[in-house]
Amino acid sequence: MTSSDHPTISGSSQPLLHQKGEEIQEFGTVNQVPLGLSYDARLYACQRLNRVLADTSILYTLYKKHHWLMRGATFYQLHLLLDKHADEQLALVDALAERVQALGGVAVGDPRHVAEITSIPRPPDGVEEVPAMLSRLLAAHEAILIDARDAARRVAELGDDGSNDLLVSQVVRTGEAQVWFLAEHLVDVPLVRL
Repeated sequence: MTSSDHPTISGSSQPLLHQKGEEIQEFGTVNQVPLGLSYDARLYACQRLNRVLADTSILYTLYKKHHWLMRGATFYQLHLLLDKHADEQLALVDALAERVQALGGVAVGDPRHVAEITSIPRPPDGVEEVPAMLSRLLAAHEAILIDARDAARRVAELGDDGSNDLLVSQVVRTGEAQVWFLAEHLVDVPLVRL
């Protein structure tokens, strides 16, 4: 008898491969957790946070795409700036997903599911001019900021201070700072004055 005949031998270092399992919690549901928040408040917060999470995930990928595709005289500065912003957006993705999980929900994570939920328009597959790429990032930020502010107000009304704090202190503040830095690159100032 070989070890492959008995993959569950106690003490074996053989990984148990090709396992399949049943879905144990459906997306759009929340488990009961003792947070002092009603089921309805947690369900609503998870729905809103997942929308912001989906859009933020798309914004992260837009930052990476545009980081790779930068062109022109300000290539190096924008290449570094967009990568920095992408890292900050990735941190928001993680914070939003963890908040959904902490509320007893299921965070949207599969890129195909994210694409179904996001409100951010898909960019062209190819390369756009730099001002168009920056404008696309600004439009995505604005959509997220509008939704995050509205979600923050509504979850606060339901007593969910934790989600409100995340949306305001992290999503909104990070987004506002990034918008400022991006918008300054679209000011029409000549590189050299004669």
